[in-house]
Amino acid sequence: MTTSPVPERPAEVYRPRVHLDRTSPVPLYHQIASVLQEAIVSGEIAAHTRIENELAMADRLRVSRPTARRALQELVDKGMLVRKRGVGTEVAPEIIRRAVELTSLHDDLAAAGRRPRTEVLDYEVRPADAEVARRLQLDVGQEVVHVRRLRYADDEPLALMTNVIRADLAPSRQDLEADGLYASLRARGVRLRLAHQTIGARQATAAESRILHEPARAAVLTMERVAIADTDTIVELGTHIYRASRYTFQTTLVAH
Repeated sequence: MTTSPVPERPAEVYRPRVHLDRTSPVPLYHQIASVLQEAIVSGEIAAHTRIENELAMADRLRVSRPTARRALQELVDKGMLVRKRGVGTEVAPEIIRRAVELTSLHDDLAAAGRRPRTEVLDYEVRPADAEVARRLQLDVGQEVVHVRRLRYADDEPLALMTNVIRADLAPSRQDLEADGLYASLRARGVRLRLAHQTIGARQATAAESRILHEPARAAVLTMERVAIADTDTIVELGTHIYRASRYTFQTTLVAH
């Protein structure tokens, strides 16, 4: 006797409860997007929750399909929703908001309750060329360590980090796989005092898009940092890129 397989239950789909004001000057698509955005920000709907498709939404809310599509696209453009082929539209994973302070991404993720993990892609000891020697205040040919790491948050790639570190201070490859760079430096008795940092943005290269699981030419945030120890020794040069769809920098401005 054979039994038929039990069909899987479909994943629950979120249908936004929207009371549209058709007399308002606010476009209908923006009214829908605003309700969805509030539900995401408030935590009413969790990451990876599927959202009602635009055809069903248009029919249920009695709006045109382009209106429903534009409402969803507005939140896709903000990085709050993601479209997945064969799946539909989902709430994006939580965006990492990081204060602009002299801390490591690994420590910030752990403090925020996220699960950081590091994959060391390259670890190479090489002589400093003229530019690296100048920036690290070393002699040309003095050994430095070039490290390239992929940082994950809850098993999702978040940042691609390249660092050039003085070889006499550099943690081992094993240390960097187990912990953040700054924690590893502290364990070696290095205390950072300040850093000069530049933050920008650009389009990801094809290789960066692949490794960060982003669409081609996606926007990425960039950060270049020169870290200095309390002995006034320049310890490392960092060039990092972050997924703009998953990551922001935060600053506090004080009036004087």
